[in-house]
Amino acid sequence: MRHRRLLLPLLTACVLSLAACGGSPTGSDSSSGDKPAVSKEERQAKKVFDQLNGLTGQERTDKLVELAEAEGELAIYTSNSDIYDLVDVFEDTYDIDVSVYRAGSESVIQRVLQEQKANYFAHDVLETNALELNVANKEGFLYEYKSEFRDAARPEALADNWTGTRFNVFVIGWNTKLVKPGEEPKSFEELADPKWAGKVSMEVSDVDWFTALYDYYLAQGKTKEEARDIFARVAANSKIAKGHTTQGELLSAGQFAVTVSSYSHTIDKAANEDGAPVAWRDASGEPAQPLVLRPNGVALMKNAKNPAAATLFVDFELTEGQGIFEDAFRIGSLPTDEDPIEGLEVVAVPEKKLLENPKPWDELYAEIVQGGETVE
Repeated sequence: MRHRRLLLPLLTACVLSLAACGGSPTGSDSSSGDKPAVSKEERQAKKVFDQLNGLTGQERTDKLVELAEAEGELAIYTSNSDIYDLVDVFEDTYDIDVSVYRAGSESVIQRVLQEQKANYFAHDVLETNALELNVANKEGFLYEYKSEFRDAARPEALADNWTGTRFNVFVIGWNTKLVKPGEEPKSFEELADPKWAGKVSMEVSDVDWFTALYDYYLAQGKTKEEARDIFARVAANSKIAKGHTTQGELLSAGQFAVTVSSYSHTIDKAANEDGAPVAWRDASGEPAQPLVLRPNGVALMKNAKNPAAATLFVDFELTEGQGIFEDAFRIGSLPTDEDPIEGLEVVAVPEKKLLENPKPWDELYAEIVQGGETVE
């Protein structure tokens, strides 16, 4: 896994280099002044999106399915590891052929930036992490999606021109063989105690988790110095791992007792499918709090060639897709009867702040994790 803290400078450089190159006029109307050209695909897609966004209830559903199956195709760019489970059910339900380009989130957004700048409109849906979706929105690539399903989603899932469909939930996890019942940490601050020296792991690229928790401490009345001191003391107790997958494997193997920012679904999957001795809730079902939420989501491309099929797929992720995410131990964006985070204290990653000015947070977190011991 590459360091996530390198992504924002990389994307900035990519956007600037593309902007300097100029776009191909292929498929676009000429324009005058500073007005951007509007492609034929964008005009056609806008007409369909606006029609569907203006409908509700069964009328909307019937029209949506009719138009989507008439298009018959859908192209998705995604970093979602569960995408093929979603696509299999979607294709079984509707008479639509789906093509998928799947790669890491960095590769996905770079491809989107390059193709959009070249007026090459190869996909209808972008399905990836919050940071990359915000980059695409900032560049003006996305189109507004309206539906009763979006209206029902958690507030943390509602972003400008994209909708969260599930969350990466950062949790404190532990090895149940190394942390005895009743001794589980109840908060991040507890892990600053010298008794945890050498037993904790932090992940080298978790700037987004760090920024959210740092802001939380300031909101609780701590000074910047006090908040930084908490992180520095936990780091001094920590082994610094590279990559959540590697970190999860080392936790299961007992290389350390506690991780401070594991994904809840990674721990749940290891425990339930692999039988690993890991957990993020104690015997009473309580986790260490607060939890940090980062949405992953889906968006309509403003120049989609198959706008109705794209809209139908977004509907699908916010309905039947929620059950597929649940089967993968992920936490969906729509509350359920057995909501795994209901009543818990949660804080959201400040995505916009990180997008607009990442440098101070990159530097501060890099400085903090230097206080730990690096492990491979």
